[in-house]
Amino acid sequence: MTATATTASAFSHMLQPLDLGFTQLKNRIVMGSMHTGLEDRFYNYGKLAAYFAERARGGTGLLITGGISPNRQGWLLPFGGTMNSHVDVLNHRRVTYAVHREGGKILMQILHAGRYGYHPFVVSASSWKSPISMFKPRAMRESEILSTIKDYGRCAKLSKLAGYDGVEIMGSEGYLLNQFICNRTNHRKDQWGGSLENRMRLPLEIVKRVRQEVGPNFIIAYRLSLIDLVEGGNTWDEIVKIAKALETAGITLLNTGIGWHEARVPTIVTSVPRAAFREITRRMKKELTIPVMASNRINTPEDCESIIASGDADLISMARPLLADAYFVNKTAAGKPEEINTCIACNQGCLDQTFSYKRATCLVNPQAGFETELVYVKTARPKKIAVVGAGMAGLSCATVAAERGHHVTLFEAADDIGGQFTMAMNVPGKEEFRETVRYFRNHVKKTGVSLKLNHAVKAAELKAAGFDEIVIATGVQPRTPGIPGIDHPKVLSYPDVLRHGKKVGHKVAVIGAGGIGIDVSEFLLAEHSPQPLQEWLEEWGVDFNVAEPGGLRTPKREQPLREVWLLQRKAGKKMGQGPGKTTGWVHRLALQHHQVKMLGGVEYVKIDDLGLHIRVGGEEQILDVDNVILCAGQESVRELLPVDADGKVSDPHFHVIGGAKLAGELDAKRAIYEGAELASRL
Repeated sequence: MTATATTASAFSHMLQPLDLGFTQLKNRIVMGSMHTGLEDRFYNYGKLAAYFAERARGGTGLLITGGISPNRQGWLLPFGGTMNSHVDVLNHRRVTYAVHREGGKILMQILHAGRYGYHPFVVSASSWKSPISMFKPRAMRESEILSTIKDYGRCAKLSKLAGYDGVEIMGSEGYLLNQFICNRTNHRKDQWGGSLENRMRLPLEIVKRVRQEVGPNFIIAYRLSLIDLVEGGNTWDEIVKIAKALETAGITLLNTGIGWHEARVPTIVTSVPRAAFREITRRMKKELTIPVMASNRINTPEDCESIIASGDADLISMARPLLADAYFVNKTAAGKPEEINTCIACNQGCLDQTFSYKRATCLVNPQAGFETELVYVKTARPKKIAVVGAGMAGLSCATVAAERGHHVTLFEAADDIGGQFTMAMNVPGKEEFRETVRYFRNHVKKTGVSLKLNHAVKAAELKAAGFDEIVIATGVQPRTPGIPGIDHPKVLSYPDVLRHGKKVGHKVAVIGAGGIGIDVSEFLLAEHSPQPLQEWLEEWGVDFNVAEPGGLRTPKREQPLREVWLLQRKAGKKMGQGPGKTTGWVHRLALQHHQVKMLGGVEYVKIDDLGLHIRVGGEEQILDVDNVILCAGQESVRELLPVDADGKVSDPHFHVIGGAKLAGELDAKRAIYEGAELASRL
């Protein structure tokens, strides 16, 4: 047996087919639902079809669309994606045809946003505003509830007509059906509220109606929150009772949701331990006879295989990992898991985009969602290309250019690739960033890039080598603010701390509260990296027994390792703004857990033996600190770039990307995209 075959056999459980009786899934990997923004406009369905077809081509056994509403009240956004007429069917057929042509199967997720909708027509079980929408919902009348049940049935019937292999009914994460089954949002006194039997009546009636409309040979998946992580959520006994009733009502598969969108406990960000919630799925699987999917923070074939092989779940639902690499399954089956472009759970390309009303993509894979626009075509005229700087921008540009057939030399002054990413991956909770560096290290070799480390290339060398194109991706360097005493021995830069391991005292002031300042603060407060699951559960107050409603318990707070002040000049601005908008709250709460003192509107007076002298609100004070760490922005490094008197590039054969093009908060998403986009047209 070859080494490749041996490696592939190590994943035999996740690659094994699953027989559902009337149909079979070719493996155990499911692309879970993720809203891309393409679902909401009919003219984008060609792009949506290409997006799903790419993942079907990559070997994924079952795909699930982003949320499609059964009616106007259920919209996520104004004029959001719906399936309530035969006109909608024509658009969706483009998607199902593309997936089936590649040998895949696909479900359409039916999602009623309820109080999470961003439009004035929102309704819910009760009139109680959500913290994530500006619109207060109206409590549904019974006639509206009954018509909504019919709408779900019609929606499912039309989805079958459109060629879908089934539907997933979204009943988790705090959307409408979750709002009905929990006391938190259901304050009704009629037959749709009060007792658990009444609260779960709506989802059960919907499942029955859907099954009636689509017949027996059609997949019905139901996504149920196994732990709500909000006050007023359900207990484990209630959740099990709901799941069993759904099974009896006729669902084919149970998908597991974790938490509500308004929960103040992180569930999918990179600091959440890998496969953190498999234990809850394991417990639910023991209660049911139908297949159960595991979800949340599962991003490697090793974890997928472990979960399936141990019997903790029958299927693995992953969305973001299949944005990061559409060929996740095929690479695993080929015995090449090291070639997978691993999801780092940063949310910057996907959820950050979605919540900014932009098309979702992926930080590490800019082609995700742009399959028809960012295309890497083999070149008919290979060029000799130099890329200077092996950070994210340079790596992206070099590998895409080489993949297209160009002859690429990648120069890097340091002894390894990765640039600023090598500092980020040292931050507790960002260990996943190592996976991106690992991926590019393998991809550089695979694509044939000539990598020259410890090579600070000079302009004369570039000129003498006769390159056809020269790409400057030299990144950034820390900006040194003009504070009196800035050269004091107490002062360190963020590379001193994160890259060079300089010793830091017990009392620390961090100047600059953007993403880098947050990272440095978390680095200084960490005891374990990565954080053990049990410690993470205790810090965030999560009870896997779900003995109390919502599965919450009193968080355990340890004494902080250091005394940290996090400072910024601007007043009123939230700490940690910049890349990672949907994850900033997690970092801010983590710092609060460690008693970090956060100050805005700070004027820096001077640094001396006494510490850092500051002025806040017109009053001066001295922070008695052992060290002052500078995280006050960056400046582009672009000495090799020929520019004219106006600062514009004077040689058309030179190109600049990434931090060298624009210094600011470190933005790997922009850097990787710029590198790939430039390489796609060189």
